Parts: sequence; structure tokens; C-alpha cells
Amino acid sequence: MGVEVGAQAARARALAVLRIRGRALAVALLPAAVAIVLMAGESTGHISGRHWGIARWVMTAVAAVVLLSAAGIALVVARARPAVSPTVPVPEDAAPDLYRMVRDLADRLDVPAPSAIALTPDCDSWLEDRTHRAHGPPSRVREDMAAARGIRALSSPRPHRAPTAPVLVIGSPFLWWMRVGELRAVLAPVVAGTGPSAHPDIAAARRFVRGLDAAVAVTAAPEHSPLIRTLLAGAGWVARLLLRSCRGHAAEMERGVAAAAAERAQAVDYGLRIVAQEQVGLAYAGWDRLLTRVALPAWRMGRWPSRLDAGVVAALTELSRRDRLAEGFTSRLGERPACDLLEEPGVMDEAASLLAARLFHGGPAEPGPQWAPVDWRDYPEEVVDRKWRMDAARLQRVLDALGVHQPTPRTLPGADGPTLERVLEYLTVRAPRTGDEAPVPTAAADDDGVVAGVRAAALVAGLSAAMAREESAVGRTAGGGEAGQAPGPIPALWDEGVLPLFPLQPPRTGRELLVDHVTAMVCCAAMDTAGAVPGLDWLDGPSLLVRGERAADLAPRVLTLVEEGDPAPLRSWLLSLGVRAEKPVRLV
Repeated sequence: MGVEVGAQAARARALAVLRIRGRALAVALLPAAVAIVLMAGESTGHISGRHWGIARWVMTAVAAVVLLSAAGIALVVARARPAVSPTVPVPEDAAPDLYRMVRDLADRLDVPAPSAIALTPDCDSWLEDRTHRAHGPPSRVREDMAAARGIRALSSPRPHRAPTAPVLVIGSPFLWWMRVGELRAVLAPVVAGTGPSAHPDIAAARRFVRGLDAAVAVTAAPEHSPLIRTLLAGAGWVARLLLRSCRGHAAEMERGVAAAAAERAQAVDYGLRIVAQEQVGLAYAGWDRLLTRVALPAWRMGRWPSRLDAGVVAALTELSRRDRLAEGFTSRLGERPACDLLEEPGVMDEAASLLAARLFHGGPAEPGPQWAPVDWRDYPEEVVDRKWRMDAARLQRVLDALGVHQPTPRTLPGADGPTLERVLEYLTVRAPRTGDEAPVPTAAADDDGVVAGVRAAALVAGLSAAMAREESAVGRTAGGGEAGQAPGPIPALWDEGVLPLFPLQPPRTGRELLVDHVTAMVCCAAMDTAGAVPGLDWLDGPSLLVRGERAADLAPRVLTLVEEGDPAPLRSWLLSLGVRAEKPVRLV
């Protein structure tokens, strides 16, 4: 009963959208109809006279202009390419078990099976119509895998017939974290949406709305010449007017489709779906943390982790060890993971990881000298160690530009290179007094915050300018072109000028930037003088390992130095670990 109610509501809204399309067509044909009536009246003698003749010619001219304008607008709408989500295509020979599961699910739901399956580097799943002729034939996954490895695939064009059913897009983290039964339960409401999508009225209404949306984007594109922009301005105005008119009906239509699909899926794995929804939230939390804490530092250095989805499993497993609420999830790991439905999970993971770097960071479309993949076992050495030494080197260059001198050899023998002591002395507002020196007056404490703020602000300004120059240079050279430009003849199906499509986080604040650089300098000193090593924490990202244990108490001590100019907590920590701040460190 609920299925029919939702489907009927969706069809009613679809008809409302089609009525708006019909009214627009009627408005375009109205001047021509009036002109035809006037011509017919003149030829039959029912309408005659000088004034009627003038009206007839005026209406004929108006009808010609309106018809030409309507034809131009219709041409723009028809030729505009609707937006397509960037995904990794999964052909049937690369995942026969996954296709078999989806088809069995569609048969059980009594709906048409999706025409194809694709992966998206996000925690979401949906159906997407790709029947527009501008989208062309879907690329084979082996071509995309070869592109991910920097190899240009050679294949002859094949005839392609546009599919009628939508494409099923699955979030790649789901495949690696969820079990087969959980994935089936999560996909049931999505696959059920192919039923309403096959209705001709709903399909026609969706094509009309997508065409209008694509036409608005085409008319607003900045790369057109002034003359073309002027000609397209009218088409854009009409498209926006029609889009506003049918926006409410289209939204209600989609709600009806979703309600009908959800009601139809109630009969499939209802009990398991409750557990699976908990896994969706957990996967989303682990994926977000992995991207922001682990992948983003590597992307900023021109490296992209090639096994992000496998990293999600490691991150969530680590979370289950730390969080008592997640202890029950570890028992699931003995069941068959959904990624076993793929023939080559590692190849798919690599392609999805490269696409994630492109969408969330704006990296190049293919690997290159400045955009190389990195394996998890090499991450501490190739990313963490290099990142810390690059940040420490940048901090030392800014201190050089500010005219901050190294500690003199007389005070600190052997300090003939970049040292942590130089940073500590610069950021220290008031050094501890010993012996018979006079104590610092209490009134001077009022100025401590001002002095600390001035010194920190100078470092922040220098670091921000240095990083802006470096990022600009990397954006021009990485991958052989601009960071947002896709090299090679394979066209992208989304706007290349707005990459990254989903930036992970806003730029770091000045305090965070300075804390990161000072922490990097401390870690370099600990590695060079106390035997510490770089490590990877799946939930917190780069970490310092001292005697095999993670140094979790470093961050608040660095923050005290940066904000208050008090080095005592940090110096105490360095002394307890045997870190020598006066010894030079190795930089890159």
C-alpha cells in the first residue's frame, strides 16, 4: 500500500513538471498560432483591412523571432551535458559476484536491475541516470586502472547503446568495511529505486529537469566570448525561470520515489538493515578521519596513499580497540567482506584512492614525478619523516629571514647548524632565573602575552607566505599542468575548473600552522638525538614513536610554548627523553 502511495505521488509530481514543459512550448507556439489565424482570415476574406494587414506582418515577425529563440533554447537544453558524478566504473567481468548479488536483489524486489555498477570514494550510494548521449560509452575499468598507473590504454572505439536503467553507484568504503549481508541490506532501498525510475513520466520529468540544470551551467560558463555570452543570456534566463517553476514539483517527485523505494525494500533483510545502518555511520566516521588525518598530509606533499579503502578497515579496527562501544564490531571481521565480490580488490582500491585525491584535494588525474603513490608500510618513512623535515626546514628559513641568529658556540658548543634551541629561545618570553639574578618583576607579566603574540605572529606571517609560494609552484608543475587540469585525451565528466569538488577542510589557522611546524622541529630533534622514529596512527595521522610507544603528550607542551612563551613543560619533556635541543638536526 505504501509503495503505491509513494509511486502515485511521484507520478503526479512528474506530470506537473511535464505540464510546465507543455506550457512553455505553448507560449513559444502562441505567436505563430495567432499569425496563422490572421493569415487564414486574410486568405478567406473574413479579416481584411489595412490595420489587419499591419497586425498580420507584425505577428508574423514576432512569431519568427519567438520560434527561432525557442529553437535556440531547445538546442541549448538538448545539447547541454548533464553533470555526472566522478566514479570508477566496475565492469561485470571485474565483479561477477557483485553483479549477481545486485541482480538477485532486483529480482527479489521485482524491479529492473541497474545497467551498470560504479564506485565512488565516499560513504554514500545512489542511482544515476547516464543515458544522455553526451556522456558517451562508459570507460572500461582496465583503462582507468592503466591510467592510475600512468599507462595510456589503447583500445579501438566500440559501438555503444545507451542503457535504459540507471547506474548503481556504491561507496567504496562500504565494500571494504561491510560484510556481504550488510552491503546487500544497505543497497536494497537504493536498488528498489529503479522501479519508479523506469516509469516513462518520471524518466521524462527527470530528463527535462537535468537538461534545464545543464543549460543554466552552460550559459553561465565564463570561457565563452562576450558575443556568445550575450546570445546565451536569454537562454539562461528562460532556463532559470523554468527551473524555478518546476523545482518544488521535482523535489516532491524525488521524495515520492524515495518513499516508494524504501517501502518496497522493507521486505528484504529488515533486521540486518538496522545493524548495517550502524556500520554506515561508523564507516563514515572512519573514512572522514582517515582522509583528514592520514591522507591529507600525504596529498599536500605530492604523494597519494594507494590503499585508502584498506586503510579504513585498519582505522575502524583500531577504533574498535579503543572504544568500548565498538567492541562488538570486531567479531564481524571474521565474516566475508564485501570486497571479496570484486575480482581484483587492490586494483579497484588504487583507482578509488586516486579519484579520492582528485576530488578532495584537487590532485592530478594521473601519477607523475610530483604525484607518486605510497604504500602504507612506506608511509612513515616517505611521508611522516619527510613532512616533518620539510616543515622544520621551512621554519628555519623563516627564522633566517627574520634575522634570528643561531645560539653562539660559546653558549652552546657545537651548535653550527639548524637546532631546536634556536626555536625555543626565540619563542621564549622570559627565561627562568637562577642563582643570584634578580627575579622578574610581577608587573612585567602583563606584557608576556603581547610579546609572545608578536613573536608568534611574525613566524605565522613568514610561514604562511612561504607555504603559499610552495603550493602555487606545485599547482603549476604537478602532473605536467595545473592541479585542476586532467592530462590526456580521456575527457572528464565534471567541471575541471572547480577541483577539488569537496575540499576536506578550510585552510589551517595561524596558530595551528605554527604549532605544526614547531612540533615538526621537535620530532626531528627527537629522531636525530634520542632514537625516536616516525610512525602512523590510523586515527590521528603522523605520530612520534619513542621506545616503541606513541608520544601522545607532546601537543599540549608545544601549545604552551607557542601561546604563552613558556618553554618549561616542553624542556622537561625533552629532558626526560634525552633529546638534545642544542644539537643540529638533518633537514631536507
